[in-house]
Amino acid sequence: MGEEYKSKVFKSGNSLALRLPKALGLEEGEEVTLVSHDDGSFFFWRQDRAREVLMGLYGSMSAGFMADGRDDTAQDDRDWSHAATQAA
Repeated sequence: MGEEYKSKVFKSGNSLALRLPKALGLEEGEEVTLVSHDDGSFFFWRQDRAREVLMGLYGSMSAGFMADGRDDTAQDDRDWSHAATQAA
């Protein structure tokens, strides 16, 4: 695990901002992808490394992952009769 940094969220105009330490090596104007998780944690990476992050997931599954197939999951029937009126 790398270094740990602490920072505070502050208001910048009508947005919230988080000051990131220079030691992270980010440059002004650099784009990042930010993902929030259900447990309240966040993960971000440089946009130019998005392919590298995706390819890193490729080998992260166990050898037996989906060895028995996908299996269908049970789903409740849905009433789509009013869907067209809501989309308009």
